[in-house]
Amino acid sequence: MEFNVHHQVLLSVLGLAMLFGAVANKTHFCTLGAVSDWVNIGDTGRMRAWVFAMAVALAGVLAMEAFGFASISGTTFPHYRTPVFAWMRYLLGGFMFGVGMTLASGCSSKTLIRVGGGNLKSAVVLAVAALCAYAMIWTDLYAVAFNPWLAPTAVDLQQHAIRSQALGDVIARIAGGDGQIVGSVAGWVVVAAFVAFAFASRDFRGSFDNVLGGFVVGLLIAAGWYVTGGPLGAEWKDYAAMSAVPPSRVEVQSFTFIAPMGDTLRYLMSPANLELINFGVVALGGVLMGSFLYALAARRFRIEWFASPQDCARHLTGGALLGVGGVVAMGCTIGQAITGMSTLALGSLLTFAAIVAGSVATMKIQYWLMMREDG
Repeated sequence: MEFNVHHQVLLSVLGLAMLFGAVANKTHFCTLGAVSDWVNIGDTGRMRAWVFAMAVALAGVLAMEAFGFASISGTTFPHYRTPVFAWMRYLLGGFMFGVGMTLASGCSSKTLIRVGGGNLKSAVVLAVAALCAYAMIWTDLYAVAFNPWLAPTAVDLQQHAIRSQALGDVIARIAGGDGQIVGSVAGWVVVAAFVAFAFASRDFRGSFDNVLGGFVVGLLIAAGWYVTGGPLGAEWKDYAAMSAVPPSRVEVQSFTFIAPMGDTLRYLMSPANLELINFGVVALGGVLMGSFLYALAARRFRIEWFASPQDCARHLTGGALLGVGGVVAMGCTIGQAITGMSTLALGSLLTFAAIVAGSVATMKIQYWLMMREDG
């Protein structure tokens, strides 16, 4: 088989994803942990690491677009800056995902990292989430069960003379000015605010792992955008357009993990069809590999299984909510809350808030139930 630009892109993604898995494992970068630390012990270090990752990713996108190194202004996967503001999808899907990640002991990326570290409970969660994501994306499940009542709630911003849901376009419509310039200025203001928020706390700046985790994860998100939205990405799209059988999902994109779970299951059902191996499939495998190699090197590899039938049921339910909720929300704690936020899409901000709300509500209910049983 001739080595071509498609293979070059996938190898680049594999390297970035392996680094993602290793660093996230080493630094305990975890969005569920971020919410849990904040709610249960008042430690905001990992929450601020999450926000710092958003700032770094956003700064990378702003710099690349300003200097013409990459462009994400057109169609992306997912289409973050779409003019269709599906607010109910973002809220419902994000809330479901937040509940799911709490029940499953981790979000989609943390599930992959835990599997790489030997956690068999997370392997079961991954299988369930992948099956549900596959059903939502590649069968009629979403069209039948969700679209009829979610689609009417979406708002077409173009009918209100707003080009897209990017923050710059919305502000420009309200206050006037060029959307691209306004978006750039607003973006750097957000970056400054997020960085200031992160470093304002000793919980964050006092932990090397928090700073490293947030910086590297954000940088890798920006690198993903560069690979697919820069010169290599343009060549990649030309290659796909000229191919008799185009590879799957040749679009400008960066890291997200729920749709790739469904895509990975789709590929595993037809393993001879190599065209189904796409950015997300390779990213998923790379995170697993990176986490596994780091766990071995650091002697952190541990086999873990369910403590009880109730523990199993809780994780199964969480996995299902991850898969379904992540597809409804069009992303996860990485795909929407960092990758999406790097585009300044309002839907990503809404999803981020809904994920945190779902997780906090679930933790509060779990605590209430525990206290009731103890009482």
